[in-house]
Amino acid sequence: MQKITILIVDDEKDIIEMLKYNLEKEGYKVLTARDGKKALEQAKQLPDLILLDVMMPEMDGWEVCKYLKRD
Repeated sequence: MQKITILIVDDEKDIIEMLKYNLEKEGYKVLTARDGKKALEQAKQLPDLILLDVMMPEMDGWEVCKYLKRD
């Protein structure tokens, strides 16, 4: 059975680490990104779910959503 993949996008390192630890402990495969540009790169791996912070510098979560919807 294939693991469910979750992409966590947040500019706060501590939040990413906490979520990643807990999700991996439950058996999920976790991808991470600390900014919008990296999130778009990681999204090419087609995660099953994206946990996306809205308030990030440079490219916010709303902008990331726009790009993802286009693709």
